[in-house]
Order: sequence, then C-alpha cells, then structure tokens
Amino acid sequence: MDVISLLSRFPILSALTPAELQELTPAIEVRTAYKHGFIYLADEPSDYLCLLVQGTIKIGIYSPDGREIIKSIQHPYSMFGELGLTGECRRAEFACAMNQEVKYLVVRVDDFRRLTQQNFDLARAVMLYLGDRLRKAERQWESLILKDVRTRIVEFLKESAGERGRQVGFETLVKHGLTQQDIANLVGASRQTVTAILNELRKSNLIHFNRNSILIRDMDKLN
Repeated sequence: MDVISLLSRFPILSALTPAELQELTPAIEVRTAYKHGFIYLADEPSDYLCLLVQGTIKIGIYSPDGREIIKSIQHPYSMFGELGLTGECRRAEFACAMNQEVKYLVVRVDDFRRLTQQNFDLARAVMLYLGDRLRKAERQWESLILKDVRTRIVEFLKESAGERGRQVGFETLVKHGLTQQDIANLVGASRQTVTAILNELRKSNLIHFNRNSILIRDMDKLN
C-alpha cells in the first residue's frame, strides 16, 4: 500500500507538508482486522492511535451487566483510539471491526505527538477533532436522558443521512451495514423496540429498509 497516498486522504492530516508525511511514514504500521475482531480492548495501553482506511468499526463499552453500548461508528479516513494524545494511559473503550475486512494504519502516540509539536495547524486540527468528539458524546448522553426511543432513532436516521446519505431524487439512501441490534446499542434501546419503531416508520411510508441500507422517503417529513 502507498502509505503516503493514504495519509494524504485523511482530513485531519491535511496540514502536514509532504516532508512531514514522509517523516511519519516509517512510523506507520498497516494492519487488518476481520469482522467481529477487536482492534483493541478496554484497559489495554493507549500507546497508539489508528487511522481507518477501509471498512467500518464501532467504538463502545460494556455495561456492568455485560450489555454492549456503542458510543460511535467510525468510517474510512477517520481517526480513532486517539485519547492517548490527551494523557489517557489505558483505554476506556473497545474498537471492533464490523466488516469482513477492515484495514487501518497504526502510529504510536509519541510519534504523532512529536508531529503536533512541530506543526501548529495539525495540533489545532486534533484539538478541533477532540472537541467535536466531546460535543457528539454530550449530545448522545443528553438524548439518552431527555428523549424517548422513537426520537433517538429518528435523530440517528437523520444524522446518518446528513453524514453519509446519497440523494436519489427526492429520497435519501443511507448504506450503513448495521444490524438492528447495533442500532439498539447505539440509541440505548432493546432490539425489539428498534424493530417495532422501524416497522412503524416503514408502514407510515417514511422509510424503507433492508439489511444494509435505509431509504428515507422525505427528510422533512421524518419526525
């Protein structure tokens, strides 16, 4: 794989000069994970961060009773496992592959931190990324506390459409690859409740869905 070409596709690394990309390349390790395989687990050392090249991964935690709680879904050209940059010594979350084959780049926290000390624009991009992550987490927890399950599912659909949706006439197609259990783990509900609400939205002709995608008939009417 052409590592420099891959690195140049990551928005968060756009501030790096060609010379800095070249400097980072020897520190990069290309890895592959397979469906349901863990990239890292909670309580492992936070000594490296990851750059997702191919596939989808989920970041989450387990509740005391063993339930999986998904905190975020990451798609290609995003960074994850970066909290070591903030001083985290051991991971508080797990990262798990959701596709048959997931490819990602690994760079040690110390190597990446050295680049942020040399390049102010990169440091600023990382700060903005961490701030955005914090805001999303706050919105998610506020939604769990203040909103009912149907509202949380509708907001998940709209957010997914805004981030990855493709316009098809007046409709919006979202290819997600999530199971209904995954959606349940994201919105803090049971799979049965998610299934019932999705079926209700389909009967109301607001959405159509299958195993890998959701078609939103009219974004303005979805509420």
